[in-house]
Parts: sequence; C-alpha cells; structure tokens
Amino acid sequence: MNLIKKAAGDALTIALEGRLDTTTSPQLDNELDVSLEGVKDLTLDFSELTYISSAGLRVLLRAQRKMNGCQGAMRVTGVNDSIMEIFEITGFSEILTIE
Repeated sequence: MNLIKKAAGDALTIALEGRLDTTTSPQLDNELDVSLEGVKDLTLDFSELTYISSAGLRVLLRAQRKMNGCQGAMRVTGVNDSIMEIFEITGFSEILTIE
C-alpha cells in the first residue's frame, strides 16, 4: 500500500493506493498516530484503494474515534463499489461520512 499525504493548516488528506489489510494497516495506523496532532479535518481518499480487511476497518474506527474526541471531522472519499459493500455489510456506512 502507498500513502500520499497532503496537509494544509488543520486539514489533512491521506490518499491510499492498493490494499488496506493485516499487512498494511499498521502503516496507516502509525501514520495517523504521528500526523493527527492538531488536525481538525481528515480526509481519507480511497480512489485507488482496491481492498479493505477487518484490520483496515479497525484502523478507520480508531481514526474516527480520535477525530470525534477532538471535535474534528473525518470523511472517506472515492470509495469503490466493493469497499462500499463491505462498509454497508459491517455497518460502517452508518458510522463514517462517505462522500
């Protein structure tokens, strides 16, 4: 998985490419740990993400909780049909802001 970060003020966008699974989710989790300080607006761009596993969902849930805790906003953009189906089956479509 590749991560591309773009920061502007208190906004951060992280574009993900490839698969977010057991092997790669620690990479995103670590990146969020070091990058979310002072961030009030987090966008995760899934335009180039092809797959997400339960480990990836866990990272998203943790990020959402962290943003909620600091009164920030998190959105997921560019979600393909197969990942959207996973979000719907797991109930994440009710938890996340998906654009």
